[in-house]
Amino acid sequence: MRTETIGEATLYLGDCRGILPFVQFADALVTDPPYGLGDKWKGGRANTRSGWKLNDGGELMAWDDESPDEIPEITRHAKHSIIWGGHYFKLPPSRAWLVWNKIIRNWSSGECELAWTNLDQPVRAFDYSHGELATEGKVHPTQKPLPLMKWCLEFLPGAELILDPYMGSGTTGVAAVKAGRRFIGIERDPGFFDIACRRIEAAYAQPDLFVSSPAPKPEQLSLLGAAE
Repeated sequence: MRTETIGEATLYLGDCRGILPFVQFADALVTDPPYGLGDKWKGGRANTRSGWKLNDGGELMAWDDESPDEIPEITRHAKHSIIWGGHYFKLPPSRAWLVWNKIIRNWSSGECELAWTNLDQPVRAFDYSHGELATEGKVHPTQKPLPLMKWCLEFLPGAELILDPYMGSGTTGVAAVKAGRRFIGIERDPGFFDIACRRIEAAYAQPDLFVSSPAPKPEQLSLLGAAE
């Protein structure tokens, strides 16, 4: 089992169902799991296929072929939860939904996305276009914008340890580092795991203003040793 420690971020390569029992209880779960919509993907532009070279959707279908059944159980690993695509899972009613308004209409993957939360607050919305996301350097088919994930953390001012069991390319981890939070991330795809490691290491090397963090090198640990 591969584990990387980068600053105050601990990253696990593997299936979260086997790893979560060994990790620390978190202050907040902030994640974007697969939605199980792989067979419905048509690209990422308004009324057209995306410029992504994804085997005509084959790669997306394989990555997002089913929604995980364990989402309700995973919420037990943190005090607070923000789960993008929460309406696809069997979660209790919530009044505190978060909305990402993509601004561009007729977008093939939807004009907005929803996050279920267990927070005690009204619905809130964030405006950010896919065009702006492209300027960040998209490296994952369903990558969330960094400003969006930083916005999510603003609703969790007391959360010092952030957990993302479906880390993907590590955007939640980058947001956590930028906000001066500790982070636990889990990803089962080795390619995306390596990308997440590089992005989080880069985030430590270029900290946000007023958030002082060192720029440490990754340290590989065993899963058993990290859990002790």
